[in-house]
Amino acid sequence: MAESGILAPDARVELIEGEIVDMPPIGAPHAALVTMLQNRLIAAIGARALARIQNPIRLDSRNEPEPDIALVRNRSGHYRDRHPGPADVLLLVEVADSSLRYDRDVKMALYARFGIPETWLVNLADATLTAFRAPGPQGYAMAERLRMDSPIPVPGLEGLSVDLTDLF
Repeated sequence: MAESGILAPDARVELIEGEIVDMPPIGAPHAALVTMLQNRLIAAIGARALARIQNPIRLDSRNEPEPDIALVRNRSGHYRDRHPGPADVLLLVEVADSSLRYDRDVKMALYARFGIPETWLVNLADATLTAFRAPGPQGYAMAERLRMDSPIPVPGLEGLSVDLTDLF
């Protein structure tokens, strides 16, 4: 949308169900946690996948959310010709403070409906990470609050895990 001149290049919006939705500003705690997660995930995955930070995922023509972190399948060109779609996604991560209810109720349901295999919702206020798995048309069938006292497996990348023990 910014590329076509409809929106300002620095507008913080995403396309959800055909609506342009304003995204809240990113505060320092949110930015720091995204950076920490990004660095740890990149260290864990190496060249086996790509980590995209606050960039669009094109689910369909009416839905182009911008998750905080997206782990996507590695491909030449790094998606220069298009944004990743549902089949490209290994993991989406949303870090939430003021957006917790929206991320949990709207975005998790959206990601499940499009078959995103796993999403992590990081709740800054409670210092928790919930993994949503087993996507379906009605949402994710499983929601598990992860213990962060040992490495967590990276979805879609057999044998890889990420250490989040001191994330909060």
